[in-house]
Parts: sequence; structure tokens; C-alpha cells
Amino acid sequence: MRRWIKSANFAIEGILHGTKTQRHLRYHLYSAAFILILSYVLGVSRNDFLIIALMVIVVLLAELFNTAIETVVDLASPEHSEKAKIAKDVAAGAVLITAFGAAVIGYIILLPYIRSGFQRGFHIAKHSAEEISVMAVTLVLILVVVTKAYFGKGTPLRGGIPSGHSALAFSIWVVVIYTTGSLVASVVCFILAALIAASRVVSKIHTPWEVMLGGLMGALLTFILFAVFS
Repeated sequence: MRRWIKSANFAIEGILHGTKTQRHLRYHLYSAAFILILSYVLGVSRNDFLIIALMVIVVLLAELFNTAIETVVDLASPEHSEKAKIAKDVAAGAVLITAFGAAVIGYIILLPYIRSGFQRGFHIAKHSAEEISVMAVTLVLILVVVTKAYFGKGTPLRGGIPSGHSALAFSIWVVVIYTTGSLVASVVCFILAALIAASRVVSKIHTPWEVMLGGLMGALLTFILFAVFS
């Protein structure tokens, strides 16, 4: 388990590095969050949403691969080289094609829903608790990554602002409240979330402020999503 956590930490650290150093990746994350929320608001069908989510993932992957290629090229060719420039340009071109294709596909899928909204009036579509739970966890993760990248402190699973563990723990606590409707389950989940948050402070991985901020972010964002879409 420790080895797996260490590997996951390295992988997420790569995502954070890309988010910190590549403004286009940050733009893609902002766009991903916006498109996913818009899809929920418009009430796109399950199949259409899966296509949109897949294209979002492909664009993010393309940007991460582009960052990796640029880093390797800089390492292999620190001096100016025409071939190094070509390699970077081709990688950037791959991202451009992917993003353009995703934009076209998104336009084709979302246009009928947007047109219907103008014709019949816009309203916020309602979703099941399970669907909102998936959206909540996804958006909390995006928010944690972007915030950590902005402050530039700590690693994804250790330190930094905010505490990702606390954000996810309290997000899941709100999910349990809405999905189970059980007071006992809610109290137990809250205690577990509080213990997770406290463990980050006791082990000196996070400060109390970082833990409180993470818990507040996770719980508040999840609560807002359930209040809007349920």
C-alpha cells in the first residue's frame, strides 16, 4: 500500500507540475469544469455526457503528453536546435488538433440542448444523488489540484494548500448525508472525516488552517451541487 501511495504521489505530482508550469493546462481544467457543469445544467443524455467526458480526458492527456515531450526535448537538447523545435511544434500541434476536435464534438452535442433552452426556456436539469456524487468528487479534485498549483506548496498527498484528504473526506460526508438520509451514517462519516483531517495535523503534514480550508472547500462545493441539481 505504501508503495502504491508513493507511486500515486509521483503521478499526481506530475499533474501538479503541469498545472503549475503550463497555463494552457490550467485553462483546460477550467474548461473541463465548466463543460461538465454545463452538461449537468442542460441535462444532456448519458451517452452524450460520456462522449463529452471522454473528450475532456483526451484533451487533458494530450496537454500532459505535450508537457512531458517538451521537458524531454529540453533535457536532450539544451541548446537551440531546429529538430528540437520541430518536436515541440508537432507536440503542440497534436494538442491543438485534439482541442479543436473536442470543441467541434462538444458544439455538435450541446447545440441542440442550448437551442432547446432558448426555445422553451432554460431550466436546471435534476439528477440522481449518484450522478451528483460523481460530479462532486470530480470537481473537488479539480479544485484541489488548481488551488495547490496556484499556491505552489507541498505535494499532492502531503502538505500544501488545501488539504486534499480533508476536502475529499468532507465531500464524501456531504454525499453520505444526501444519498443515505441516515443520521447514524452521517454522524459516523463526519467522525471519520474529522479523524482524517486531524491525522493530517497530528502527523504535521498540514496546518490546522490548511485542513479547515480543505474541509470547507470539499463540503461547501458538494453541498452547492446537491442544492442545485437534486
